[in-house]
Amino acid sequence: MSTTTAPIAGVEPDARIPLRGHLRHTGALIRRNLLWIRQDPESMFDALLMPIVFTLLFVYVFGGSIGQALGGGQDGYVQYVIPGMIAMMSMTLSQGVGTGFSQDFNSGVMDRFRSLPIGRGSVLFAKISVEIVRMLFATTVLMIVSVLVGFDIESWPGLFAAVGLSTVFASSIMWVFLTLGVVLKNAQSVQAMGFLVLFPLQFGSSIFAPTASMPGWLQAFTDYNPLSALADAARGLMTGGPVAHGLWITLAWSFGITALMAPVAIHKFRTKS
Repeated sequence: MSTTTAPIAGVEPDARIPLRGHLRHTGALIRRNLLWIRQDPESMFDALLMPIVFTLLFVYVFGGSIGQALGGGQDGYVQYVIPGMIAMMSMTLSQGVGTGFSQDFNSGVMDRFRSLPIGRGSVLFAKISVEIVRMLFATTVLMIVSVLVGFDIESWPGLFAAVGLSTVFASSIMWVFLTLGVVLKNAQSVQAMGFLVLFPLQFGSSIFAPTASMPGWLQAFTDYNPLSALADAARGLMTGGPVAHGLWITLAWSFGITALMAPVAIHKFRTKS
């Protein structure tokens, strides 16, 4: 007997499921994904090691020279770069949702999900929820390491607000990578495409260094780079400085990306053959 994995023609599964059903399905899938992490703890290595490696690398390799340019030495650079690295974590770990989604497709798990009478959006929302948990874990590790290398938390409410803002932005970027996870054939392709997107956005921003010394054309790029806005807003919230401009730009990018890419990702997931 053959098993049909595509939705029945003319019937929208999500339209027949009430909100309570969607929430129940999402909760069950979140539990499934968390249990999978418990069975495969190596999947958390990137969330554990990335903040440690990047913090030590940028503080002790670039902190002296860039810190002198900032006028505060290595200690001044720590105060500058750590809020930016919170923004970097939100972008870098978002890629994992796309590679994991692609692996689930290739292993046949997603075909099984699409054959069940569950909300299609629940599968994607569960993926995003668990990836946000991974991001918050990585951010916690980052803050522990940053305190050990000398970061001074000047405002705890500002810290939580910066993490919340990064979470909002990360959840929007995850819809982009979910779409790539559906459209591209394998996890390696998703990872390669993610690298091409992430690398210029991260280093062409104010995350690691001020943009004043950059060439004019690159400064123009950083002005429209959402990671610059997120890093500047996080810096203002955590260490003092202007917040409103970066905050509103980050929120505008986040809601715009979500409004554009969430329907695309759900549609591609429903119709993928």
